[in-house]
Amino acid sequence: MGANYSTTLHEAHNMPITPQIKRSQVIVFHSSTKWKLHFDSLKDTNKLVVIDFTATWCAPCKYMEPVLNDFAAKYTDVEFVKIDVDELADVAQEYGVQAMPTFVLIKKDKVVDKIVGADKDGLQKKIQKHRAIFI
Repeated sequence: MGANYSTTLHEAHNMPITPQIKRSQVIVFHSSTKWKLHFDSLKDTNKLVVIDFTATWCAPCKYMEPVLNDFAAKYTDVEFVKIDVDELADVAQEYGVQAMPTFVLIKKDKVVDKIVGADKDGLQKKIQKHRAIFI
């Protein structure tokens, strides 16, 4: 009986496993209208939204781009959005963005936190803090 258990256990470990990993992505908006429609659709949810205000000419923003992509893959329950301040200046102004990168964290239509600068660890801590709060 022990031999059968051992064989079954061994076979179970060698079974092909299809990973069920849900990959999130960073959503880029090029239209204020589309951003507003998308944002309005999230207002009544408890989903954390992280907005990356960036610019093509910003070196620290380029440094943070792969970091944000990694966070989007890791925290699939969080919505990650990228907005170029030169394309959507009105949206950047609405959130008081004055330096890049600026990360604005929103939940239930309210700004819950903000990070200014390329602070990978600080951003991760704030994401972990705010995604864990269920109201």
